[in-house]
Amino acid sequence: MTVHFTGKYLGNLRVQLKHGPSKSTIETDAPVDNNGKGEKFSPTDMLASSLAACMLTIMGIVAQRDEIDLSEVTFNTRKDMTTDSPRRVSKISVEFHLPATLEQKQRIKLENAAKTCPVHHSLHPDIEQEIEFKYL
Repeated sequence: MTVHFTGKYLGNLRVQLKHGPSKSTIETDAPVDNNGKGEKFSPTDMLASSLAACMLTIMGIVAQRDEIDLSEVTFNTRKDMTTDSPRRVSKISVEFHLPATLEQKQRIKLENAAKTCPVHHSLHPDIEQEIEFKYL
């Protein structure tokens, strides 16, 4: 499946992106440590948060099929950048918070599903991925 996107430079290190099928738009901003204002997601912020969103989406597909309620699931994501050149993402950490009431079988199914996420499989192996599932 191919999806088309368009974009344009807005000035001041900001870029507007448009999703072809839905026509929805988002904007990025350069981070403070790279000459920007840091007032919006940077492209590398989107990369890191896309990993978590993708994993949760795949868990949601399984949950929907198996009638598991994920409405209270949240996550925290952290992105670490290299300090040397070339500037790149070195590590993405994702911590999922899921209900403690999930049965062991459901937990295993959801965790395995998360690891099949296309973003996870698309990231370069040099980017360390630290994924944690906490049942609260």
